[in-house]
Amino acid sequence: MVYDKSMETEFDVVRTYRAFVEYINKNGLPDFISFDNDLGLERDGSLAPDGYAAAKWLVYESGLDLINLEFKVHSANPVAAEQIKGLLNNYINHLKENKNIWITITLRPESQKEVHCVV
Repeated sequence: MVYDKSMETEFDVVRTYRAFVEYINKNGLPDFISFDNDLGLERDGSLAPDGYAAAKWLVYESGLDLINLEFKVHSANPVAAEQIKGLLNNYINHLKENKNIWITITLRPESQKEVHCVV
């Protein structure tokens, strides 16, 4: 871990992918997330899901609005750190660039009713 241990009291610390997902599902998206990547091994000795998996969950599965997400990556693994930063920065930039796109949705083809909304 690459941060000052004295700062731990300022964070709600989760140390596994599962704890990360559970925390956010229970408490919502925090104001700030500091990502590590290499999270060790599972109890059975297999490689645990990493910080990149947590970032992918946020982007692809959480359903949360990440447009205002503030984050840092404190991983000592430079390749993984860039993957996490790249994924989150690209997704957030995509959200900001496309926040006012009109979408037409047809509820039922037979009804010919359409709903227009700004996403």
